[in-house]
Amino acid sequence: MSQRDKLILAGLYLSKFDKLALDELGFISFQEAFNILGFSLGGKPSSIKNYRDEFDPLFENNRKGWHKREMRGYLKEIYDGFYQLDFFEFSELVKSTIITDYSLLSIGKTKKDIDYEKSIAKRILTGKAAEVYFMAEYKKIDIFSAYQIKDTTNLACGFDFRLTYEEAFYCIEVKGLNENKGSIQLTEKEFFVAQNLKSSFCLFIVKNFKEKPIHETIFDPLNSQLKFKEIKREIIQINYSTSI
Repeated sequence: MSQRDKLILAGLYLSKFDKLALDELGFISFQEAFNILGFSLGGKPSSIKNYRDEFDPLFENNRKGWHKREMRGYLKEIYDGFYQLDFFEFSELVKSTIITDYSLLSIGKTKKDIDYEKSIAKRILTGKAAEVYFMAEYKKIDIFSAYQIKDTTNLACGFDFRLTYEEAFYCIEVKGLNENKGSIQLTEKEFFVAQNLKSSFCLFIVKNFKEKPIHETIFDPLNSQLKFKEIKREIIQINYSTSI
């Protein structure tokens, strides 16, 4: 699918299943869905809304949508190809379209995993939306405007992006919050990197996906106004043994 097709598919899903779709993805409002889905797909939140409105006249919901104009051809192709999918099929398709390697989350899924999976899916989507937001916005920030970007999100190196300009560099760890405030966590590796890099390490926090995303930059976060506390968890793991 092209990027536009994915945006259209998300709009169709929200239009057809309405509040059921919001609940399945863990969103509390359509605006939150537009923001997180729009950014995570590399598009604009307004695009998701516009595509949802395009399909609204075809489904039973409380919105009239764009009922006074004929549907454009490329929208009708997506509609004809997917509108007959049931809720489960469509939900799985949308998640797999947006979340990289989503199918791996479904392997060995147990009943008690289902509700937990919703929170995981939303966390992944919010994180991805925050990362795309950063890539779209960092050049507009004076301190970063001359820097070149390298995406390190898949390298497990303790930060998401490395910005470089001649001999100078910043390592950026991006976090996303649905509200204007909330809690964030650093992994042990992220904490270690922040500890060593100090002012060359920057937390880039994207807040308020619920309404309109804004951002905050915190350099040398371990020596800032933020107070981190160590959290240790004991995990009980159940194994099954047999004799051969």
